[in-house]
Amino acid sequence: MVEYSQIICRTALSPSRLPGLRYSLNPYTGCEHGCLYCYSRSVFRDRQLAKDWGKFVRTKNNVSEVLARELKHKPKGTIGLSTVTDPYQPLESKAKLTRKCLEILSAHDFPVSIQTKSDLVLRDADLIKPGKCDVGVTITTMDRELARKIEPMASSPDARARVLEEFASRGVQTWIFLGPIIPEINDSKQSLEEIVEVAERTKSKILYDKLNLRPWVLESVKPFIERERPGLAERLPTLLNSKSDWWRETSSMVKTLCAKHSVRCESAFPT
Repeated sequence: MVEYSQIICRTALSPSRLPGLRYSLNPYTGCEHGCLYCYSRSVFRDRQLAKDWGKFVRTKNNVSEVLARELKHKPKGTIGLSTVTDPYQPLESKAKLTRKCLEILSAHDFPVSIQTKSDLVLRDADLIKPGKCDVGVTITTMDRELARKIEPMASSPDARARVLEEFASRGVQTWIFLGPIIPEINDSKQSLEEIVEVAERTKSKILYDKLNLRPWVLESVKPFIERERPGLAERLPTLLNSKSDWWRETSSMVKTLCAKHSVRCESAFPT
């Protein structure tokens, strides 16, 4: 059961350290997709929020009004929508906060980079224009059953692929966040190549990344990991070291597959 509430925000835009983004815009706090691996739970540095992540959503009801005020004096720069929540989680179908923000951003001619796991983004195709917006879709696996286990409320992998197909056909730049890649869960050659094939079909760039064990992430994902691969949870910190043999081999495999299919790719967070 997801608990919904409303809050008033003082700011809409925050400086972003993510590559290619100047600002981040999050119309919601919390996310009902309930992805086990989500490291957004660690952003607020609050154990209770982290524990409850996926079970609450707070709507920033005045976010569009605050955004309109801030854009009047902000230097132009790409806005990431969103960085610590999904802008198209199920509640957006009713609240429409993301759509209201997109309408304002369009009027002020700010470039927008959208990242989502939901096909609800197709609703706003009239506002997502080539040259003004790019659309990124997170795909961890094309296996519907596995996706349901680790991303229970997100759109199916096939639906996400259709998002890329639709926007690519409209001339909108598209990309895939291939991640998190989790050892012995979604790191097989077949699993990775199925996603690369979607990128090839839609001419999407791939940004890839491994599971990020920020505070409370292992605690969240551990029960699933132990059911699927007993003993793996204890090995994860070593396997996920940025200099581990596993990551060197896995990232090399991603690059090889992308080269095979003529897909552009790069590490999402290069060190």
